[in-house]
Amino acid sequence: MTTGTEGAAATADSTVAALRKSLCSEDTPLPVRFRALFSLKHLAKQESTPPSQQLAAIEAIAAAFSSPSALLKHELAYCLGQTGNSAAVPHLTSVLEDLNEDPMCRHEAAEALGALGDAGSMSVLQRFRDRAGEVVVVKETCEIAMDRIEWENSEQRKLEKLQQSDFASVDPAPPMPEDARQTVEELEKTLMDTTRPLFLRYRAMFALRDLASPPDLPTAVPAVLALAKGLADSSALFRHEIAFVFGQLAHPASIPALTAALSNTEEASMVRHEAAEALGSLGDEEGVEETLKLFLHDKEKVVRESVIVALDMAEYEKSHEAEYALIPEVAGNA
Repeated sequence: MTTGTEGAAATADSTVAALRKSLCSEDTPLPVRFRALFSLKHLAKQESTPPSQQLAAIEAIAAAFSSPSALLKHELAYCLGQTGNSAAVPHLTSVLEDLNEDPMCRHEAAEALGALGDAGSMSVLQRFRDRAGEVVVVKETCEIAMDRIEWENSEQRKLEKLQQSDFASVDPAPPMPEDARQTVEELEKTLMDTTRPLFLRYRAMFALRDLASPPDLPTAVPAVLALAKGLADSSALFRHEIAFVFGQLAHPASIPALTAALSNTEEASMVRHEAAEALGSLGDEEGVEETLKLFLHDKEKVVRESVIVALDMAEYEKSHEAEYALIPEVAGNA
């Protein structure tokens, strides 16, 4: 006779198996694969999920690194970093070490290692930060990830009081601490000061993000406009992170800057893809879907795929569903 606990465990196991099948199948439409991925991330980080099923969810996410889609693989790495589970470290390390992998994926793997905060990752991050001939975006990400791990494990962190953020993400850098809070103008100055360490500039970036949420704060529009200036920075990594933050904020004031970034075919594809997905989070705003559809046949595969995902996100924004990230069956069982 099967107990209720055993039955629930069997149901959870079958859910992970079904999600893994959807995620890893090249025949599954990309938006469905993304929803399967976010569902697995949800299961992997839920405290109520038994450890064996958390591990199964992480293994399921990692199994999809065999996909040819750089967009999907970069999202796999991001999600592994958000699980807070050290079981993801070996998978992310393998991606970073694979010199044949797309730099966008390797960068995201390095960033995810930083998000996990494991001091044991410092040596591999240092190796690729200092590697001769390494692509800039990977070198810069390793630098920030090392700074984040150092901060995570420092006495300084224990002394800092961080304002409660509206965003649940584990970011590449924490916002400025409350006792060092600055005006939008002061944060913009730090954001744009290329003589300062990237980690500090990122702290200013995420402080500005928090000053732009909720969107009716008096500092919201000025903070968004300050962040938009970061899209002119010389670092593609920096520009892509600005676009990511705009996706989190989903503030209409960011639409002109995001549209310009997506429309610039000379811009790095990792920036344009992030701009497309950020516009997807603004899908219920007038004209956004029409803008995205202009790039369904872009020359860059990662941009084309991002537009497909963004249009799916836009449909969700208009439908007012409870949670884009979850497949309904998983949401119901959570």
